[in-house]
Amino acid sequence: MKLKLPNPGLEDRILTHEQLERLEVEEAGDRPKWDNKTQYMLTCVGFCVGLGNVWRFPYLCQSHGGGAFMIPFLILLVFEGIPLLHLEFAIGQRLRKGSLGVWRTVNPYMLGVGISSMFVSLLISLYYNTIIAWVMWYFFNSFQDPLPWSQCPLNANQTGYVPECERSSPVDFFWYRQTLNTTAVIDDTGGLQWWMVLCLVSAWGVLYICCIRGIETTGKAVYVTSTLPYVVLTIFLIRGLTLKGSLDGI
Repeated sequence: MKLKLPNPGLEDRILTHEQLERLEVEEAGDRPKWDNKTQYMLTCVGFCVGLGNVWRFPYLCQSHGGGAFMIPFLILLVFEGIPLLHLEFAIGQRLRKGSLGVWRTVNPYMLGVGISSMFVSLLISLYYNTIIAWVMWYFFNSFQDPLPWSQCPLNANQTGYVPECERSSPVDFFWYRQTLNTTAVIDDTGGLQWWMVLCLVSAWGVLYICCIRGIETTGKAVYVTSTLPYVVLTIFLIRGLTLKGSLDGI
């Protein structure tokens, strides 16, 4: 017995293969295209690999058993992650619509799923650009010698180090006092930190440049944004394997 959910008008909302082929010919000159297949593949990879892989995943892997964590991760990747990814690609390619159009075509009552996915993408872009702003701030400060987070700064009298830094560490002091300049209590919101405002504006400016002309500029940007995380992960892997006790960690 085949279960069939009521979804009136589904055949009218989804184009047939003949209609899709005709639409392909009619929109061939107007629709933007990738310059080559490499740009498309790097864009797909860019959606899968980001700061979470470089920053969050190694922490989770270390906190949940090291190499043992990879066993359930690979199982879920093969049986859940990859099938869902291919399903998403297939639906998007078949319907030729964005997130809102796809779910509305499947069923008008599922439009909220598309709206939710767009809202989640907005939230992700907000906090990702905040992280990129922090990265820019550290990148600009990394050209100093010695590094500002390598040692505690001197006090106002130049007679010793700042007491707060001595009680914690140079890394924490640079993060909480010179980068974020956090307040003592949560009720005091503090003011804008101009250096972080400039870094955040720069992060959004770079994002705007990458997306200003759609695929034309995004296709060029993915050569850097999609390959750089793999370069960083490789560097971290080599560095981690050369540390003392690395085999015990694995």
